[in-house]
Amino acid sequence: MDGKTDSVLITPVKSSKVKPEDTVPEMGDLSISDNINTSTPSKPSYGHPRSLSAAPKFSLSGSQQTDGYAEARSQVNYYLKDNIDGVQAIAKHSDQTTQQFVIKQAESIAEFIDELVQCVKPGLGNAELENELKATIAAQLKRRSPAGRYSEKTDTDMFNSAVRFLKWLCPGSDSTFSKTNEKHIYPCFVELINFVAELVVRPLLDQQPTSFDEKPKRLVRSYRKTDVKPDNAEGRRRIDMALKCDALHYNNMSDDDEYDEDSIQFSEERLKAKDGRNDERPNYSRIFAVVEVKPDTSAANIEKGFAQLVEYSKGVYWNQHNRRFIWGLVSGGSNVKACILGPNFLLASQFMDVTTAAGRLELIGFLVNWSFCELPKLGYDPTIRFNRVHKCFTVDMADSNESKLTQTTYYLRKIVVFAERVFGRHTRCFVVGRQPPSLEAKSDNSGDILIKDAWPEVSGSAEDDMRDESKLLKRVSNGLAGRSEFEGMYPKYISGGRMQIQNARGESVDDTTRTILGETVWSQLGDLPLRAHMRIAMSGVGEPLKTIQSIPELIVVIYDVMRCHMGILKHCQILHRDISEANILVRHDGTGVHGMLIDFDHAISITDDGYAKHAERTGTVPFMSVSNLENLQPKRTSLDDWESIIYILCWLGTFGWNRATRQSDSVANINIASWDGNNVKMIANSKRDHMDSSRNFTGITKGFNPNIPYIAALKDIVEGLRAVLIDSHSDPDLRGALIIQDRIPRDDSNDVFGGYEFKMRPDPFVERAAHWESISERLLAKLKIYAQGAKKLL
Repeated sequence: MDGKTDSVLITPVKSSKVKPEDTVPEMGDLSISDNINTSTPSKPSYGHPRSLSAAPKFSLSGSQQTDGYAEARSQVNYYLKDNIDGVQAIAKHSDQTTQQFVIKQAESIAEFIDELVQCVKPGLGNAELENELKATIAAQLKRRSPAGRYSEKTDTDMFNSAVRFLKWLCPGSDSTFSKTNEKHIYPCFVELINFVAELVVRPLLDQQPTSFDEKPKRLVRSYRKTDVKPDNAEGRRRIDMALKCDALHYNNMSDDDEYDEDSIQFSEERLKAKDGRNDERPNYSRIFAVVEVKPDTSAANIEKGFAQLVEYSKGVYWNQHNRRFIWGLVSGGSNVKACILGPNFLLASQFMDVTTAAGRLELIGFLVNWSFCELPKLGYDPTIRFNRVHKCFTVDMADSNESKLTQTTYYLRKIVVFAERVFGRHTRCFVVGRQPPSLEAKSDNSGDILIKDAWPEVSGSAEDDMRDESKLLKRVSNGLAGRSEFEGMYPKYISGGRMQIQNARGESVDDTTRTILGETVWSQLGDLPLRAHMRIAMSGVGEPLKTIQSIPELIVVIYDVMRCHMGILKHCQILHRDISEANILVRHDGTGVHGMLIDFDHAISITDDGYAKHAERTGTVPFMSVSNLENLQPKRTSLDDWESIIYILCWLGTFGWNRATRQSDSVANINIASWDGNNVKMIANSKRDHMDSSRNFTGITKGFNPNIPYIAALKDIVEGLRAVLIDSHSDPDLRGALIIQDRIPRDDSNDVFGGYEFKMRPDPFVERAAHWESISERLLAKLKIYAQGAKKLL
């Protein structure tokens, strides 16, 4: 597979024109670059390190860590760009002819509702109003297609819906309705959305579709239950409203035309033979968009609405594994904002005031576009879908064979990494096979394959992006090919690169945040970093580090990982730069336990002298080296990753690696807690102090869990590795971790008032970087001795 075809992946299975847009680890008084790893455990604690995200660190320490709302508010403050022109237009159909047809449909629905609004006149009695509304509805429906397969409302139902939403659209029409009471708004908003959906499938008789593209592909309706905790949701928080997509079916639809439902219904419910179609109560497996309603447009209330939208959208990403981005609505009184949430943006439109004809038309047009637009514009990924024949999910990849690009469909076995955050890389990992599960017993090539799907930051085009993980992994696979000593210690590249999508002209283009948003919106976002949809297929699947059974197994695994790390550095000229517990896997075979190094998201090529070509911060906070945290020069070397290994072993020795090894007592006040938090400078200072001497380092090792077998051996191991890294150097400038200030008497020693001069010694971390190779070799040799001793106990 040559480099030219590597950068291209599969186009959507639907041939119509489309325009769409944390391993797990991702976030100071300092601003952090986007390359910091993203991961927040589902139940955060000091024993589970937070990672860093693209900018400020949003995970909070202590009791605040469990407060998703506080985290969401911080994210809103960073990611939100409000009052953006053209947000609603992102959902427009790409084909101009279809777009014009949809505009007419939206205008006819808005005119219908405008007529209902005009029926509400001051001084009109209830009976007169009822008659006028019913007459208007009857007259309008006669002009439209009769109720059919997807029509749910009778004329009476339409009247009842109108009575409810007109309270919202016509302020003062009902003395019992308060537009400043959000619970009064819920049923009105629900009925308006469902009323519009009903009319989408009942177009005017003189505006009937003439092609398949002019037929709605789905209906976007609101669940009727409001202010409710969705099914399969954690915690107690309730969402105000939720929308769902119901796919529509027509006679003589092709398999490609059916892809809408097969992608929208991507959830565990399908595997369990449940359709999840409860029209009353929201289910995160089916929620299309979250709606948050506030009583007015005050800045505090709208900000709260944005924060709740972010907080509740997490459940959508967690349960729907083919969501590329998420839509949402935030309402303040009678004013509504359209919102779109992507990997590194939260965009909101101008207000749409439903008490005005112009505002209603804008909102209705937006809702109608959702029913007609191509599937990727809803935020779904059509290359991940349900296979009806084999009753399993499939994932499409591209295989390159010289100049030929072919599609391969893999069959999903298991989801091993979920997208845990609204913002970040949205990393997901799928274990797949080449054959459907029902046929694998007969297959000769059903070996485990891992597919990684993510949205990293990219630089330039696919051809020019040298930080493309697929390219780096391919270099690793080629560089270590035939070297049996590293077999099974790294994932082997199969295929991968940027996913592609079709633009309005039918051309295949990279699926990026810019492609999703379009040029009108993108031009308003300043220097927003570009992210691209990447997918990589690789062979070699391991188990999480938590599956190890003992400290001896842990040391054997760590030795394999660092042996592989140094092999990649030597033979491939690639530095990993993100050694963390999440990026270390465990394999068991007939010869025992082995380690595997994964996730080259942050890997980078090195220069001939062994330095990384870029020095931005990367990694998971508790495991980041001092040079990394402080962004020191010179550039990063392998010593940063060796330093991370010491921090990982200390972390696991303190907090354990699974339920059986966790400390039962509170550990919030132990010294190692200072390695995690929001203030990067303080974390770096703490690590300098602890690493400076053996005596200081005991402040960390004394917190190790005494109930873990062989914990004393682990203390000796981390102290031995620290000594090689920090202490064992003949040059005094290489020793220690603190920057020492020497006090030197002035020349005239008899002048007691002459004072002293102060001179700073060189930073030992900077000085050691120039000797990275010899120090790394000594560290690997030391770790090898420990691993040999550990193997004797297994």
